[in-house]
Amino acid sequence: MNNSFSWPNGKRAALSLSFDDARLSQIDRGLPIMDAHDVKATFYVSFAPLESRLQDWRRAIANGHEIGNHTLNHPCSGNFAWSQINALEDYTLERMEAELIGANFTIHEMLGVTPTTFAYPCGQTFVGRGEQLHSYIPLVARHFAAGRGFRAEIANDVVYCDLAHLNAVDMDCVSWDYLRDWIEKTVASGGWLVLVGHNVGADGSQTVVEETLTALCEYCRCEANGIWIDTVAAVGAYLHDNRNS
Repeated sequence: MNNSFSWPNGKRAALSLSFDDARLSQIDRGLPIMDAHDVKATFYVSFAPLESRLQDWRRAIANGHEIGNHTLNHPCSGNFAWSQINALEDYTLERMEAELIGANFTIHEMLGVTPTTFAYPCGQTFVGRGEQLHSYIPLVARHFAAGRGFRAEIANDVVYCDLAHLNAVDMDCVSWDYLRDWIEKTVASGGWLVLVGHNVGADGSQTVVEETLTALCEYCRCEANGIWIDTVAAVGAYLHDNRNS
């Protein structure tokens, strides 16, 4: 554990819940659980489902949840057949920067907030291919206070982590015991664990199980466990301001 860094209020580690794509189950089944436990989460939104429930998302913002940027068109590798119309292999840095700026503008127009954090669609951080392949992490660093990755193998070290490309762990379709093990390891190291989910429900693919989400919220809100649970923006801002002091 890094002895030169301290989390606020005597906490021993930080945890952020994040959800992608504005899935409707996040509104219907996830937010009631988190609001009941006063847990604030970050939602990286896609526009068609967002537009279908604007008033509900505005209420989520009023309750303290964060809305983040997830691009305009959710481009991923063309190896996914559904993404070939927006394949990262066919993108340039200029096109990606336009997506980032455009998504922020559209979210502000729809919800009245401007995102300060970003989530890489499918966790992929490149545009182009071969000798013309480029990382767009520098673009994210230019336009956002933090950028969240996906399916990492370890939590974020407070000294070494790149705020523009944060490690994040998948919480879909896993047990509470699995997540508790991740949390306990993060507390032991004094790090920051960022979790990623999609749907919320009883079961199914890309789904955070409701009972698991409830157990996680209860565990993190228990003072004895020493965990600061808050949005990616809030924890990222604290890290930016305090890890070099």
